[in-house]
Amino acid sequence: MKSTNILIVIALLLSLTACNAQIKNPITENVKIYGNCGMCERTIEKAGNIKKIAKVDWNKDTKIATLTYDTSKINQDEILKRIALVGYDSEKFLAPDDVYANLPECCQYDREKKTKTMKAENTVEGYSIHNHDEILNKPTETTQDVNELKPVFDNYFALKDALVKTDKSEASLKAKDLLKAVNTVKMEKLSVDEHGVFMKVLDNLKSNIEKISTTANIEDQRKFFMNLSVSFYDLVKVSHLENPVYYQHCPMANDGKGANWLSKENNIRNPYFGSQMLTCGKTIETIK
Repeated sequence: MKSTNILIVIALLLSLTACNAQIKNPITENVKIYGNCGMCERTIEKAGNIKKIAKVDWNKDTKIATLTYDTSKINQDEILKRIALVGYDSEKFLAPDDVYANLPECCQYDREKKTKTMKAENTVEGYSIHNHDEILNKPTETTQDVNELKPVFDNYFALKDALVKTDKSEASLKAKDLLKAVNTVKMEKLSVDEHGVFMKVLDNLKSNIEKISTTANIEDQRKFFMNLSVSFYDLVKVSHLENPVYYQHCPMANDGKGANWLSKENNIRNPYFGSQMLTCGKTIETIK
């Protein structure tokens, strides 16, 4: 019996050695990934495995995945993001709700890290997310020709301009446009940093946008816009937009406590007071 166990250990060591030999600059890490069964295991490993770049070995009993990867070609976040996109939560990334819902019933694990997440398309650059052989062998990319979040920021700026004009009806309409832009973001096209922040602030974004769109009180709209701008600041810091964004501050807003907002222009056009104090405030940061 002892000799059999020794042989198994030797075989495992040889397997890991062979894997590491194929992967250059290897690092090995253990992370928790949620799932249930052997089918989950196959899907998780296929999602994370990239020939000569990354190898994933997931244990369905412990829920621990051993990641071995080439640190010059990929990082842990990118591997976990690929796994999330096929339906499996980890400590860092949550799967899109619609992708999780389409998992076989036996694979629908208890979502211990569950929060309300964005609705994502079930495709990545034209490939069905359930066609694993096509999508999962596709090289991992984080570069973007056009920033996926640009429409979201454009609609935020349009909402800000409506508040500058003290036009509650237009602010409501612009908020609805903004919510639509948020809901149509394709998560798989975000960079790792954008993905992480977007998931973190999504609840705040949707809650405050919906409140702005449904209230007929301009002061309430401005109050919700203050909260909204906090999340947008976090998002714009990781988005690397083509043009500078100006982070501006009004010391009189929020009952004298001060409040911030984002603008495409360096000139101050105060959304919290409109024409009453149009130029009250200053630019406190230029984000490039």
